[in-house]
Amino acid sequence: MQFEIRGLKGAQGLVNLSVQAADEASALAMAQAQGLAVLSVRSKRAWALPSLRKSFPLLLFAQELLALLSAGLSLVEVIETMIEKEQRPEARKLLMDVRAALFEGRSFSQALEAHPSSFPTLFVATVRAAERTGDLPEALARYIDYHQRIDQVRKKIVSASIYPAVLIAVGGLVTLFLLGYVVPRFAGIYADSGQSLPFLSRLLIDWGNLLNAHGGAVLAIATALVAGTIYLFMRAPALLARLAQRIPSVGARMRVYQLARFYRTLGMLLRGGTPLVPALTMVAGLLPAAMRASLGAATQRIREGTSISAAMDAEGLATPVALRMLRVGEKSGDMAQMMERIAVFHDEELARWIDWFTKLFEPLLMALIGVVIGAIVVLMYLPIFELAGSLQ
Repeated sequence: MQFEIRGLKGAQGLVNLSVQAADEASALAMAQAQGLAVLSVRSKRAWALPSLRKSFPLLLFAQELLALLSAGLSLVEVIETMIEKEQRPEARKLLMDVRAALFEGRSFSQALEAHPSSFPTLFVATVRAAERTGDLPEALARYIDYHQRIDQVRKKIVSASIYPAVLIAVGGLVTLFLLGYVVPRFAGIYADSGQSLPFLSRLLIDWGNLLNAHGGAVLAIATALVAGTIYLFMRAPALLARLAQRIPSVGARMRVYQLARFYRTLGMLLRGGTPLVPALTMVAGLLPAAMRASLGAATQRIREGTSISAAMDAEGLATPVALRMLRVGEKSGDMAQMMERIAVFHDEELARWIDWFTKLFEPLLMALIGVVIGAIVVLMYLPIFELAGSLQ
């Protein structure tokens, strides 16, 4: 959900911020993490159509920035090069604003922070940490790797759901065609013959006649269901996530995915030099509301001197494997690398589960669709089979 936030921020004065968050509390936390004294939070209309305007290609920007900096160009020269090659008016204007901020003496992170809708908090924090260490190319390489790993898991989940969705759609269309068109034609033939029909065949024909008589209403309902499903995927992913979490096995895997993304992001921020407590605040928006409350409690425990592993374990934010690896990280002192290893382990575990689930679910779904369509066909021809048997 998109939120419009209005607040005060240091020397910049009154600032308008647009953020994408699951709910108002998450949007408020994200704004406060950027140092904004919030005056008002307003959600955009949920029924508004999704914008056709393309968002700023952040990953491409980071890749080009890394390539040009590695080639030896200065930061201002890199931005000017990007402006010269940019064809889209919105992106060109954004880059010109960043260049103007650099000419005014602002740091690169401050120039990016002025455009929160294009440069998320995580990217700005990565750049700010790199400004302290003086190694921006390395920080950009870490962010690109992080972004690609997150996208890899997301694409695997999406690709695994495409084939079942196509099967369900095609099976549903074939079933509606048989019930709404073919079955009523058979009903007319059986009515003219005066033959007594089996109960299941009569029931099927009644359903077919009902669909045939109210075809417009059925088409409208089917269209509304498809449109509603698409709307939920585009505008209410948090609602779909809550519904999916109620399915025992799927809910457990979703929790693993959320924790893996949480630990990967946290590890990247720690590796870039961001202190632990501010990093925990920055990544809070990645978690659903229930886990976000647990993270707030864990953060408070860490402020009070509790170890990271103990705080995460007490609030249910660590799997048994993650807990052991956190303890190892505390002993070795390299907590950033250990958190990234936790994310890699859970990503691999999730990938194995997705492969297993698709190999099991797709044949079962095909068998179910085949049984439904086959049952309709058999029930349509059952009176003919009985008639043929009576003539022998």
